[in-house]
Amino acid sequence: MRNVLATQADALPGRIVATANDYPTDHRVARHRHRRAQLLYAAHGLMLVTTSAGRWIVPPERAVWIPAGVEHEVQVLVRISTRSVYVEPGVSADLPADCRVLGVAPLLRQLLLETLDLPLPGEADARAQLIYSLIVHEIERAPVLPLDIPFPTEPRLAKRCRAYLARPSPHDGIDDWCRDLAMSRRTFTRRFRAETGISFAQWCRQAAIFAALPRLAAGEPITALALDLGYDSASAFSTMFKRIVGMPPSRYLGNAA
Repeated sequence: MRNVLATQADALPGRIVATANDYPTDHRVARHRHRRAQLLYAAHGLMLVTTSAGRWIVPPERAVWIPAGVEHEVQVLVRISTRSVYVEPGVSADLPADCRVLGVAPLLRQLLLETLDLPLPGEADARAQLIYSLIVHEIERAPVLPLDIPFPTEPRLAKRCRAYLARPSPHDGIDDWCRDLAMSRRTFTRRFRAETGISFAQWCRQAAIFAALPRLAAGEPITALALDLGYDSASAFSTMFKRIVGMPPSRYLGNAA
């Protein structure tokens, strides 16, 4: 179904239902939750999904999995065309239990695009049921991509993370964080990893890429952006960008357009 508001998806009948929506740049879907889990796929464009646990960047031809009942907000960074598949709890015990960005294989991509032409919810025929079943199977085996920024639960640390994420700086190092939070380096590094699941250095690298994505889409030159984020060259930035996003900045820009 086309143009069903995300906040209205719960009213649709069926254990598995699909919708399609197009959103302009800077559009926001306010915080909400669904009774079903949601696979939100970006056919093209770029979006940011935020929950209390973190943020997930969804580049073109990738998808984010949002479990049932998780409150989330969606921000469109680059004009986007989406497909959503909503799955009732209990359909499969093997579906992910937490938010994550998933790689979308060609088969899953085609199945998601095919949902646009399926019968209306409640009228699904045998073919539609087979397509939905195969989509669930493909979600279960989809690779997880490192396109998330986990947030700590400790309030002071979470506040510091959000401030850094708003404007990453190579001059804002671990000693600055330790001083601001009145922690020894050893205590800080141990607590940061315990709260986020990753090292401080890895978190900062991913934060820099998060900050770079909308700036790239807005047309900022790669070299200037790389230097601003603390990289020695555009080449070094491109290497890290490809490692995290899965494609170089030039290809990302082409796919996001």
